[in-house]
Amino acid sequence: MTNTAMDSSAAPLYPIREVSRLTGVNSVTLRAWERRYGLIRPQRTPKGHRLYGRDDIERVERILQWLNRGVPVSQVRELIEQPEAVETPAPQMGDWASQRQHLIQAVESLDTGRLEVLFNQSLSLYPVSLCIAELWQPVVSQLEERWGDQFGATLQRRVLESFLRTRIGTRVYHTNQVSNAGEILVARLPDDSSGFWAMLMGLAASAAGYRVQLIDGDMPLSELPLATERLGIKALLLASSHAERSDVIRRQLPRLAEQSEVPVCLVGPVARIRATDFENTPVAILGEDMGQALSRMRSVIDAAANPVAPMR
Repeated sequence: MTNTAMDSSAAPLYPIREVSRLTGVNSVTLRAWERRYGLIRPQRTPKGHRLYGRDDIERVERILQWLNRGVPVSQVRELIEQPEAVETPAPQMGDWASQRQHLIQAVESLDTGRLEVLFNQSLSLYPVSLCIAELWQPVVSQLEERWGDQFGATLQRRVLESFLRTRIGTRVYHTNQVSNAGEILVARLPDDSSGFWAMLMGLAASAAGYRVQLIDGDMPLSELPLATERLGIKALLLASSHAERSDVIRRQLPRLAEQSEVPVCLVGPVARIRATDFENTPVAILGEDMGQALSRMRSVIDAAANPVAPMR
């Protein structure tokens, strides 16, 4: 079986990995939508392999439209199966607020079993990009605002950090084994001891098809050019939820970008807080929204690979 469309009668059929590539929905989620909710009904080969037609792909795109509008996955089937002539009602508020509250409660109670369930459930039912935007990124931001000097905050932070490092690291490792895309290096800046933004960005980039080298420990900025050279990296992404020290922002990062053979990009709250500090520098500001950051990163990588020849 190949990644190209397969002919069955007159209409082409696609294997699940090709549908995943075309729609951005991973194969685990596609299977969950089929088994648990009956949202899609692919054909099967004699050996049981799923084959999807163009109608199935369009249906997946409609499902994504409803999910992006906040409709819980359990309510999508009723909406997409309405006759086309019937005006589709506005969706009710989705269950993201409820999921965020459950996740925060699990962290605050140090309930790693519940964390495991919520992590696996969210990533099996929704695209990774949507999970990050609607669940994990807002929860991390809320928790970091709450923690401050609160008693027990350090313990909560370290438990969540350890949990995400293990789960995200495992997902990134397995995705790297089957990805043929360019490799990027994701690391955290010095003041961001937890590395939540670097880990979430690594997960988002991995789900988008990149091979990811995720470094969530302390890493001297001066050694990153060596890392990009030895590892064959296409871009270097640096993340932080902090403003970072002035010497890092105004001297070390611009110097790193000047010395690096690949684009040096900044993502996370630091990119919003310090955006003006990087005007007229080679550091690429990707922003705080990870979906937009990935799109901007792709443009930065393409521009670096195909520089415009100077006018003579």
